Order: sequence, then structure tokens, then C-alpha cells
Amino acid sequence: MQVELFDYELPAAAIAQTPVEPRDASRLLVLNRAVGGVAHRQFHDLPAFLTPRDLLVINDSRVIPARLFGRRNHPSGASLEVLLLRQTAPDRWEALIKPGRRAPVGTHIIFGRGELTAEVVAVTEFGGGVIFFSYEGDWRALLHSLGQMPLPPYIHTPLAEAERYQTVYARQEGSVAAPTAGLHFTERLLAELAGRGVRISRLTLHVGLGTFRPVETERVEEHRMHEEFFTLPRETAAAVAETKAAGGRVIAVGTTAVRTLESAVDADGKLAAGSQWTKIFIYPGYTFQAVDAMITNFHLPRSTLLMLVSAFAGRETILAAYRLALAQGYRFFSFGDAMLIL
Repeated sequence: MQVELFDYELPAAAIAQTPVEPRDASRLLVLNRAVGGVAHRQFHDLPAFLTPRDLLVINDSRVIPARLFGRRNHPSGASLEVLLLRQTAPDRWEALIKPGRRAPVGTHIIFGRGELTAEVVAVTEFGGGVIFFSYEGDWRALLHSLGQMPLPPYIHTPLAEAERYQTVYARQEGSVAAPTAGLHFTERLLAELAGRGVRISRLTLHVGLGTFRPVETERVEEHRMHEEFFTLPRETAAAVAETKAAGGRVIAVGTTAVRTLESAVDADGKLAAGSQWTKIFIYPGYTFQAVDAMITNFHLPRSTLLMLVSAFAGRETILAAYRLALAQGYRFFSFGDAMLIL
């Protein structure tokens, strides 16, 4: 399958640079994949499309200040930007380093006033580096002191409030990008859903390179995903089973929740609670076993996320909905509007 099949023209003006306020004032395109029907609503209208038998599954991962700016411990003092991707040991992280040519193995990096230093000890198969950090004191405190929120490269407007790139239910630190479908929820909306009898369960997938790494191959099947870590609580696995047994729908909030649920399906077709790494790649032809509906944002052309929603609703149906959204002035990507795919 050619990657170009998932391309579409996107005007730069359609890429949202700032979030709307309040969060649930964003627009909601409701897509019925069975008939191809579309409805245009606001996100706070979501409860009208759910029933007391439904289960909403959210990803409670929290974004860490994963972007660090340092300099080489070298006479040149060259500036380096480090984006932490995943922790592989207490003091070791896989990271992307810019510019990479200035950071070969053996490079020593100084952050801040020297309270945090690092050495590049290896390279990764994805073109990044493995970094060994040295410091005294509390790692989390240092990271929050020296690091910055890692906004996507297509967002050029500074974020007035860092917390706006977190979901209101973010708890478990570890992501380097927000699970953006959840950014539309407010505490009031969650309370309204619960008041209507909609169950809400949590899982955690720490967003890393696997979610946002671009597809650079010509064929979809040749792309390899980067592993991401997730935890599916026993209570959530049980809630999914109970929902399906009662004839309700499992509605995943975001592609990260989709990938977690589908990764956790065991050989018997049941969800296995626990923690593990996943590099599941969902594209057209995939058979969904856990997810019945999803809430998602509008994704980049040629991305694995666009391929995932195309697998769920059909490529032509999704691209037609995207064309309609563009014609109707919907806002795209992380701070953009949302879709509910039923």
C-alpha cells in the first residue's frame, strides 16, 4: 500500500496555533462510519452521542518538560537541543539531538550552569542518541527546572500556559507529546458524562517517537514503529469486558488509547491487564477487537495516525471527512478540533 494514498492538501492557515477557550468549545465533527453521515457540533455536545451503557477510555499520561537546551563541553561550545524520548534506565534516555552531526558518541553536554551534564553513549536505529545523565539531587526537580514543554514543530505561537498542553486528567508523567484528543475535555464535561451514567476508565500510554515519527518509506508496510510503554489497569480491562457483555460501546479517547487497548488483546480476544511495550502499527486491513468508537483530532498527511483512523472508518470516508472539515473551517492538529467516529 502506497503512503501517498494518505496524502491530502492542507493549507497552513488550517493548523491551529493556539487552543480555544474553554476547552470544550472546540468543534466536533461526528462521523457515522456505517452510513458515512456527518454532523457538525461543539465538543460540549458529546454527551448527546453517548449512552449509559458506553465506556469512555482515557489516557492519563502527563507530558514532561522533555526539551532541553545545552551546549557541548568543547571549545566550540556548540548549542544542542535534546528531546527526551524514553527512559531506558534510571540515568539513561533515548533522545533526539539537534544538530545530530555535532553530537557523535562521546559528546559531553552541559545543561544550565552545569547542575546537569550528559554524555552520548550510543546511537539508536532511529537516528537519535542514548544519553547518560549525571547530576546531584532530584532528577524530576532538575528536569522541571531546566526543561521546556515539547510543543510540536508546526506550532509557532508560544503557549501562554504550559498546563494547556496537558489534559485535565493527566496524572502519570512520561509523555513527550500530549494525547491531544483529550485536550477538549473539561472537568464539567466529565462530570456531566458521569452524571448521565457513562463510565470512564483510565489507562496510560506514554507518548513517544512511535506516535509522531513521520513515515519516510514509500510503502506503508515498510514503516517500523518505535516502542512506547503502556499500563492497562485491571479495573479498566474489567470495565471493557463488562461493557461489551452488556451491549455497550468502548469509546477510546485518542489514538493512544486505541493502540493501548488493541495491543492488550490476548490470544483469546480478551484484554490482558498489565504493563508492556507496544509498537503496534494500525493501518487499513487491521481488524479492531477492543474499540467500538473513538474520539480523535485531525491528523497530519501521510502519518501513522491518519492511517489508524483510516483503518477504523475507511480511507476514502476519512479523507472525504477531512475535505469537508477543511471546507467548513475546522482547525487541524494538536490544538485543533475533534472528530467522534461512531
